[in-house]
Amino acid sequence: MLVNSKEILFDAKKNHYAVPHFNINNLEWAKYILEEMEVLKKPVILGVSEGASNYMGGWNVVSNLVKGLIKDLNITIPVCLHVDHGTSLETCRKAIDAGFTSVMIDASKKPLEENIEITKQVVEYAKPKGVTVEAEVGHIGGSEDQISSSSKNARIEDCIQLVEETGIDSLAPALGSVHGLYHGEPNLDFKTMKELSETLEIPLVLHGGTGIPDEQIKEAIHCGINKININTELQIAWHEAVKDFIKNNDSYDPRKVIGSGEVAIKEKVREKAEMFMNR
Repeated sequence: MLVNSKEILFDAKKNHYAVPHFNINNLEWAKYILEEMEVLKKPVILGVSEGASNYMGGWNVVSNLVKGLIKDLNITIPVCLHVDHGTSLETCRKAIDAGFTSVMIDASKKPLEENIEITKQVVEYAKPKGVTVEAEVGHIGGSEDQISSSSKNARIEDCIQLVEETGIDSLAPALGSVHGLYHGEPNLDFKTMKELSETLEIPLVLHGGTGIPDEQIKEAIHCGINKININTELQIAWHEAVKDFIKNNDSYDPRKVIGSGEVAIKEKVREKAEMFMNR
């Protein structure tokens, strides 16, 4: 069933685990993730970037695709359909109106006061419709959807101010992770992470989960992270499997080519879900 993020993330906060957020890029990825998480009987957050939405045809296409899969595949687990890094109020409005149950407004590149003002506008539009809102403080760098940017770690006082003044449901503080692949070793700020988790009543989100060693992921969950975003690792797993298929087969059937990555994606989904949600 399609739900917002509140219930599943607050249970994660209460019981000290993290819910996986897997980005989807097409019908197949959404189907594979839903099927595997249904086998595991665990809730999942399906993230959709603006780039992925445009690629698939728009917010309405994605929303109806996911709703159709949930119905036809008899998916019984809680599924949250979430906008990943919405860049404007208008983007969030369009997704909400299309049936998305959660949105992230990312105004983190702007000065704090402007970030707060934009986030408040999104919350005011989302809350009456039962849609949850995530926001970012500091800036999580790296490269994703062909967009690159530098990192800027969040300050505790800025995080508290944004949460108190906006009424958001979850917070993504920039604390050393990056989008895409790491160039060097991850350097997560566990001390600030733990302090924020103990200070704030809402769940914390870790973006850029790809490439962080398992022990650091477990430590982040121990320090209060309740949602972890994974995208690049699924892309790499799919890419390697499809490369191998093409190398060893002459098939030009797109269903067979794309589908050759199914097992690899499902294995990665299971691996991450079991690690994040092992209480």
